[in-house]
Amino acid sequence: MLTVIINSFHAVKNISSIYNSHLSKTSLKIHTFLEKFNQNQHNSLKERLRIAIEQLENNIIETSLAVINDLEQIAQNHPQYHWIIMNILTNFVRKNTIHVSQQEATSKLSAKVRADIQAALTVIARRDVNKDPENEQLDLSHTDMRGVNLNRANLQQTNLYQANLAGANLTEANLTGAILSAANLEGANLYLANLEGAILSAANLKGANLYLANLHCASLYLADLQGAILNDAILDGANLREAKLSE
Repeated sequence: MLTVIINSFHAVKNISSIYNSHLSKTSLKIHTFLEKFNQNQHNSLKERLRIAIEQLENNIIETSLAVINDLEQIAQNHPQYHWIIMNILTNFVRKNTIHVSQQEATSKLSAKVRADIQAALTVIARRDVNKDPENEQLDLSHTDMRGVNLNRANLQQTNLYQANLAGANLTEANLTGAILSAANLEGANLYLANLEGAILSAANLKGANLYLANLHCASLYLADLQGAILNDAILDGANLREAKLSE
């Protein structure tokens, strides 16, 4: 009886050993498969990005719109490509918006924004900022974005130096710490916008709607605020030295 029990024990042990060995081999196969899958997926995504950049350079609006939509999906589903895609889009906007000086734009405050430019900016504005790397900054400087719709856009810390945003809709936009030096915001709607700590030195804010805007500790040195609506705006700590407030 004892012999039978011992033999049964060894048989079970052998079966268990074979089973565990099988599991280990299966696990290794799965791991290898996943590694290959992830690598193939990575290569596939890199190829998609390469093609996207090429297609964006063709300047065919319908194609650009489809590409921009695809890029947003990649950014949402693959966080490791989030910032790369934001840079692709900001570069696309900079390349395709001819900078217009404040003097040139005074006669025409708003302009029809190209559909693909608006689409790219919309994706940038509604991105998941939690995926932005620390100490990095979006660059939309020297761009002509007159009349663009950036309602509730998240553009905090964005470089908008000398950007032309005349007539733009920036209602409730987050522009905390944004660089808007020498930017043209004439006639822009900044109702309830958060401009805390923003740099607006020498910015053109003629006729801009800043009703209930937060300008706490913002720099408005040499800014032109003639005709701007400042009702109930938060201006505590703001630098208004040599700012033009009236004719």
